[in-house]
Amino acid sequence: MILDKAQDKLNRTKKSINIRGVLHDFSRSMVMGIINLSPDSFHEASRAHGIDELLSQAEKHIIEGAQILDLGAYSSRPGADDISEDEELSRLISPLRELRKTYPELIISVDTFRSNVADQALSTGADIINDISGGKLDSNMFSILAKHKAPYIMMHMQGRPQTMQDHPEYTHVVDDLLLFFSNQIQQARNAGVHDIIIDPGIGFGKTLAHNYEILRSIERFEIFETPILIGISRKSVINKVLNTKAKYALNGSTALHAILASKTDAIFRVHDVKEMTEVLQISEMYRDVKTLV
Repeated sequence: MILDKAQDKLNRTKKSINIRGVLHDFSRSMVMGIINLSPDSFHEASRAHGIDELLSQAEKHIIEGAQILDLGAYSSRPGADDISEDEELSRLISPLRELRKTYPELIISVDTFRSNVADQALSTGADIINDISGGKLDSNMFSILAKHKAPYIMMHMQGRPQTMQDHPEYTHVVDDLLLFFSNQIQQARNAGVHDIIIDPGIGFGKTLAHNYEILRSIERFEIFETPILIGISRKSVINKVLNTKAKYALNGSTALHAILASKTDAIFRVHDVKEMTEVLQISEMYRDVKTLV
């Protein structure tokens, strides 16, 4: 039993992320709770209208087991309206400041592809920048992250949110994404960004078949020895299969999360923190049961 437990630890590569000078272990699966500051995000229940609602949602997510909260002020759902940088900042900065003041130890991620928004967010109290473009939409992003020595979630997206689902095409979707991450990780590290999390970008410029091929091959992304973020919660990757809508997709989300949690350790970016926390508790028992007998 002791040997099995030691081997299990060896099989899980130590993945540490430096957040403001403190090393955090990202080797095991964890939950990132979603809070949207945009009025048109695709899942209405994730939207926070005003500071009080933001803090209420944050408290709920933390109580239910979220280790990270992800704030977004720009809706990146397919076909969403583009907004100005000023509008994004006006939605984001005051709520972020209050969230940091209320929860000084909380790990806060801000979802933006704009370097100036990232700069101001990191100066206001954000810990991590979550960039849907992986550095492709703003050439200054890596230099801003390096200036703040901030961790970076590098997501893959084909195109832009407004057009990404028009006609997504790949030679081989998994191999193409692996090449993308290989190139972008090298560029980021050359610029001084060293704490990187990768996200294959489910639903961002991919067909349903592309999405499932990525998920079936999720272990291949472990080659980079970085933490992996998976964002599938209530998305079309579930809804199209079940012929349902986001607000009815909790059960489908839980089912797919359970499958993925049995395959790999990841940061799961979710709307439903309590349910995802329970998925991880069950998956940990399933994966580690040999150490208990």
